[in-house]
This record gives sequence, C-alpha cells and structure tokens, in this order.
Amino acid sequence: MIKVQQSDFVVADEYRYLANDNQDGAVVTFVGKVRDFNEGIDVQGLSLEHYPGMTEKVLNDIEKKAREHWPLNKVTIIHRFGDLTLGEQIVFIGVTSPHRKAAFAACEFLIDFLKTQAPFWKKELTSEGSVWLDAKNSDDDASQQWQEKLND
Repeated sequence: MIKVQQSDFVVADEYRYLANDNQDGAVVTFVGKVRDFNEGIDVQGLSLEHYPGMTEKVLNDIEKKAREHWPLNKVTIIHRFGDLTLGEQIVFIGVTSPHRKAAFAACEFLIDFLKTQAPFWKKELTSEGSVWLDAKNSDDDASQQWQEKLND
C-alpha cells in the first residue's frame, strides 16, 4: 500500500493493518519525524513538495525492488507533504515477512531508497531563514551500499 498524503497517519492503525493475519512472524516499522535541528541549525518546521503521479510510481518501483530481494507479504509506505511542524510524522514504512532479518533489511532498504530516489523536495524553516535541502552524502552512500550488496 502506497500513500502520499497531506494528512497525518495513526501508527497503531497502520500496525493493525500489517499484523492482522498469522502468516508472518515479523512486523517491522519505521516512522520519521520532523526534528528540531539539522547540521547544528535550529529547525522550526519543514515544508515538503512532491511530483504527483511520479512520486507514487517511484515508491511502487522501490517496493517492487524490495519484494525481489526479500520474502515480504505486506508493505506500507506513507509519505506526507505540505507544511509540517516540529515533532510531526513525515513517513511511515511497514513490512511483514515470515522472518525478522528479511523484515528489518527490507524496511531499511525502503527508507534508504525513498530518501534518495523519490521525488520529494524539502524546505527547512530555520532560525536563519528557509533553506531547500539537498540529499545528504550519507543517504547517497547508504543507497550505493544497497546497490553493491544486492548485486553481489
């Protein structure tokens, strides 16, 4: 299930959807939130924009790649857009699998690739003004490590 939405999500509801059957032994989730700092600068909020239609396609492609490498049953990816305040939820990733190692790896893969490949643009509202963010080198490195690991 892929959702790109302005509205918030309820983690308990998303977990309930993922865990409502007995065929999987593992449910792994990740929630990303707006934090109050970035690279030593105070953050007061975040504004996210995306490319409708293309965003969902890229997220579906990332999910498909994960399914090619791990035995997954359910996958949920929710990403919000619009203006968000400190502490608000930005992204939810949830996966189920018969095995915990596969579920953890797939969840990490999904967030790493989402951060570098999905067409979202982030503008931080800081104490020093508004700043459009570029992808971090650490995010690019994480995606590259997955590429190398999965191509071995």
